[in-house]
Amino acid sequence: QVQLVESGGGLVQAGGSLRLSCAASGSIFSISAMGWFRQAPGKQRELVAAITSGGSTNYADSVKGRFTISRDNAKNTVYLQMNSLKPEDTAVYYCNAALMTSKLSPGADYWGQGTQVTVSS
Repeated sequence: QVQLVESGGGLVQAGGSLRLSCAASGSIFSISAMGWFRQAPGKQRELVAAITSGGSTNYADSVKGRFTISRDNAKNTVYLQMNSLKPEDTAVYYCNAALMTSKLSPGADYWGQGTQVTVSS
């Protein structure tokens, strides 16, 4: 069984910063990519940022230059540093990991429970 546990959400004023963390634990053989998605009320879930095991990153245009994703492979943990936050960044942020639970298992996506980020104007 695999668990993704997120932390670091909260309430912040516009222009402020937050750092999200997500630790994956359990029966993990390998993790290929980890990332962060977000879902605002009434909107579809969207990719915010992703990072491969080799360190390649991908960002949504709306967060480029403000957010930074990083990863500690030894700890199976991914981080999202969010700077210059805007009210439109308000959403529930979900951690995602594409991983294998054994050498012979197919890869699958796992999700965290979500953490609320609220940016006040």
